Amino acid sequence: MVVTSTKATKCQLLVGGKWVDSDATEFQEVYNPSTGEVIALTPMGGKKDLDLAVQAAHKAFLDWKEVPVVERARVMFKFKALLETHYEEIARCVTREHGKTLPEAKASVQRGIEVVEFACGIPSLMMGDSMANIARNVDCETIRHPLGVCAGISPFNFPAMVPLWMYPVAITCGNSFVLKPSEKVPLSSIMIGKLLAEAGLPDGVFNIVHGGKDCVDAIIEHPLIRAISFVGSTTIAKYIYQNGTAHGKRVQAAGGAKNHIIIMPDADMEQTVQALQASAFGCAGERCMAGSLAIPVGEAGEELLPQLVASSSKMTVGRTDGDQAPDMGPVITREHLEKVKGMIEKGAKEGAELALDGREVEAAKNSKGFFLGPTIIDHARPEMTVVKEEIFGPVLSVVRAKTLEDAINIGKQCPYGNGAVIYTNSGRAAREFKHHFNAGMIGINVGVPAPMAWFPFTGWNNSFFGDLHIQGYEGIQFYTQQKMTMTRWFEPKGDAFQDPIWKAKK
Repeated sequence: MVVTSTKATKCQLLVGGKWVDSDATEFQEVYNPSTGEVIALTPMGGKKDLDLAVQAAHKAFLDWKEVPVVERARVMFKFKALLETHYEEIARCVTREHGKTLPEAKASVQRGIEVVEFACGIPSLMMGDSMANIARNVDCETIRHPLGVCAGISPFNFPAMVPLWMYPVAITCGNSFVLKPSEKVPLSSIMIGKLLAEAGLPDGVFNIVHGGKDCVDAIIEHPLIRAISFVGSTTIAKYIYQNGTAHGKRVQAAGGAKNHIIIMPDADMEQTVQALQASAFGCAGERCMAGSLAIPVGEAGEELLPQLVASSSKMTVGRTDGDQAPDMGPVITREHLEKVKGMIEKGAKEGAELALDGREVEAAKNSKGFFLGPTIIDHARPEMTVVKEEIFGPVLSVVRAKTLEDAINIGKQCPYGNGAVIYTNSGRAAREFKHHFNAGMIGINVGVPAPMAWFPFTGWNNSFFGDLHIQGYEGIQFYTQQKMTMTRWFEPKGDAFQDPIWKAKK
């Protein structure tokens, strides 16, 4: 909801090392999803705010790119130590503005810290290649150079982790950075931005702006921004990729997903139920790697569903902003809650069976929080909306398949391609799945196959737009450009040359 005034604190911009007010006249309300309380206001800035940040970033880049890479890495070592010192504080901020349970928030912050650890090793990872005598007396070498000002546009579902996928690598590679966090969850990025300054990062190397579409368009169009990293919905990812590249920028844009989990009859059903429950309902289903579509094969469905429904119905749902320890917290906003409820209703109208309906969860009664319990939609069909579209909530759709081939073919109809998982004790089934399923991140008896920091986040199809993925060595490639130099030195001639080596040779 965009408002013009309220008593809540207005978030500031970080520009050139200073926290300053935006000149925006409209603000996005930031909620504590556990209570529905407005806890902050995000300014809906545009071109003016963005240009101030980019100009500061460009000025800082001219000096930062000349700082030896090992010194840049030392800033990351200090930054990592500060993140670890303030680990719980950051996690509680994530919980307050997003609604994750504290263990989920802590796990996400830890994953972000691992990217900073990866960035600490960039001095060895940025090394170029060389070869002598590629032709007679001709040597060749490549060196990686930073691009300039890079920008990041991050989603609401991981307020700390996803931005940390981006700027530690970009900055250590020698770039400066402008971050636009989600207007729904700006507080974690502001807290972490202060730690970066404390770590000794020079003013202007890292900047924060706020806003919505106007700010995004300003990032796309600004001539000094060389590269854009984005994580969010597929619709916006495609928009940023098409328009960003049209403006001559590098773009890596990670979009939405519909991740399939195939359960074979020989799977360890107890382990599968626990993993599937965590994958589908962890983080209230608000993650692009959530297992949102289960495909039991053959007899697996008859064994899986009763156990899954019984286990999921026992999950506790409640406030996450205090000393409570529920299994699942709220979704991000009232608007999103109603959207997810509408998808559940649509599944029922299209003929699926509501094996577990989370719309009347106890936490939602007499509460202003945005609560929805685990929901399982059984006997769904591939043509149904709940199977084709990303719901981004604690909703698991179940499509039953007769064979593994049928299950893989269901995946081939999916326009997305982030992750897919199989539960089986058959090496043959696992190999068929691994080689033929239409997704970029595969799990075998692993519920959420999200890679660690040193591997790329390799979404396919409409789950990713670009050539070089976020994280890992591909991240370094994205934030740098190679310069190749060929060198030939001729033997000197004439008395004017005074080198004693050549004199002795004569």
